[in-house]
Amino acid sequence: MPDLYFWIIAVLAVFIVALSKSGLVGSLGLVAVPMLSLMMPARDAAGMMLPLLLVMDAIAVWTYRKDCDWRILKIMLPGAMLGTLIGWALWTVVSDAMVLLFVGVITLLFILDALLPLRKKLEGLPPSKPWGAFWGGFAGFTSFISHTGGPPFQIYVLPQKLTPVGYSGTTAFFFAIVNTSKLVPYFFLGQLNVSNLTHAAILAPLAVVGVLVGVYLVRRISVKRFYQLTYWLVFLLALKLIYDGFIGVFLSGATA
Repeated sequence: MPDLYFWIIAVLAVFIVALSKSGLVGSLGLVAVPMLSLMMPARDAAGMMLPLLLVMDAIAVWTYRKDCDWRILKIMLPGAMLGTLIGWALWTVVSDAMVLLFVGVITLLFILDALLPLRKKLEGLPPSKPWGAFWGGFAGFTSFISHTGGPPFQIYVLPQKLTPVGYSGTTAFFFAIVNTSKLVPYFFLGQLNVSNLTHAAILAPLAVVGVLVGVYLVRRISVKRFYQLTYWLVFLLALKLIYDGFIGVFLSGATA
């Protein structure tokens, strides 16, 4: 069994991701693999997290079963399925650090774009199908590689200005479907091994508690505060992703 330090990091990572699954701090869900990679290979971290993500997804989907915006999902999910297949095909070619750097740069550009007058003019318009398919594909790809599909998803969905509950429901259904589609590829890639599944089973109760706590808070936060919190968290995580990705790609000789 891993040492105490591993369990401290794992418990913290799982609880943060569980809160994100409630929709409260959706952008924070991508910290799990980077945190766990401090103690284990990033690929194994992704494999260990997938069963836990599915447990969280099940609770979130049941909780928000009446709050999903299916209009958005119909636009994004076909691209997400394609992105998942591309991620599977490139699993041994693309390194975790490359994905983190790319996601970080794109996410930072999204935040800067949100501050421009053009973004304000576009808010409230019907979702663009080509744009949604693109970001859905991007989310599917990055989710497959390192469970970092949150920022690409948010780039398309946040400007739609859904209610906190509607945003949380749409997020829950999107990632429940995407994560379920990753089960077969992860099995054939050897990521669902006995060790990863054992660790996931031990941490599963914490995942349940974290989601329920987040759901309680989501239903009590104002729309204005919700989006202020989300945009700030996405901005800070973009900087963190860029830093980690840059170190991995250019200073550590990152390998796939």
